[in-house]
Amino acid sequence: MLVIGLTGENCAGKSTVADHLAKKGFYFLSLSDILREELKAEGRALTRDNLINKGNELRAKFGAGILAKKTIAKMEKAKDRNYAVDSIRNPAEVAELKKLPNFFMLYVTASPEVRFDRIKHRDREEDPKTFEAFIEIEKLEMENAEKTKQNLKATFALANKKIENAGSLPLLYEQVDAALGAFSAEFKLERPTWDAYFMNIAKMVSTRSNCVKRKVAAVIVRDKQIISTGYNGTPRGTRNCNEGGCPRCNNFAESGKNLEECFCSHGEENAIVQAAYNGVSIKGASIYTTFSPCLLCTKMIINAGIVEVIYNEKYPIAESAMKLLKEAGVKIRQFRMD
Repeated sequence: MLVIGLTGENCAGKSTVADHLAKKGFYFLSLSDILREELKAEGRALTRDNLINKGNELRAKFGAGILAKKTIAKMEKAKDRNYAVDSIRNPAEVAELKKLPNFFMLYVTASPEVRFDRIKHRDREEDPKTFEAFIEIEKLEMENAEKTKQNLKATFALANKKIENAGSLPLLYEQVDAALGAFSAEFKLERPTWDAYFMNIAKMVSTRSNCVKRKVAAVIVRDKQIISTGYNGTPRGTRNCNEGGCPRCNNFAESGKNLEECFCSHGEENAIVQAAYNGVSIKGASIYTTFSPCLLCTKMIINAGIVEVIYNEKYPIAESAMKLLKEAGVKIRQFRMD
């Protein structure tokens, strides 16, 4: 029996992860189901406040781990199943669940802005209507000195894996699948993730570089399809860098110095130019690059309409470029591969 616990802030995507696990054969249980059963028996409405208050009441009366104990009792009736357990909000609940031989917990999270936008779209009557009200409610649940009440911050700290849910659903599912593979051989991935796939291709493309200083390459992807590649080197029809075509590189100039004298085009630059040369639009695409982009390539990435940059190694002089990408709203993340 493998048990995956789910914790996270409101609208972080726990239910989405639970649905994904259900498709893999996991049976869903929620600590909140215990509260719903209690409220129904009392004839009380299933509001968020009532659920929170009932949870605090049960913890105070029977111990902080009571909801987890009752949920474990349900699992004991069918030990041959894998379970996904949601609504874990107290460290004592984690302590009880960790008594199970194969329990692992995922902390699913996203920025407050992203989560409030999701709340607005689901449009429930009881949900906060302003961002300020949303933040205030969240603060009340995040930390609590009383051990029998919710303490989300302390609960999150006990997770085995943090899952960032700020991008696409395929990316979220990839992170969950990778975590499952790490937790259990039964779910170990037999093939690379999309990130690993495209970054490996970028690294292979870099072997075509003719630059004598550093071999860099980029792969532009849209809808999981490669639409352009590029590696660094001297322009088409000119002498290769490794044949003496670029005086700066062949003099082994200090990194970041005299860039205006370099004849070599960068990998990202060539990938973007090759798309234009072949009449291929890259608007809305992602770019995988073996090094984070320089300032020149950053400006091209922004103006070409690329929406995400995934890089392996950080370019030594990339601070200004990183700031500009963030200001332009381009997503940036590092995916390290040896």
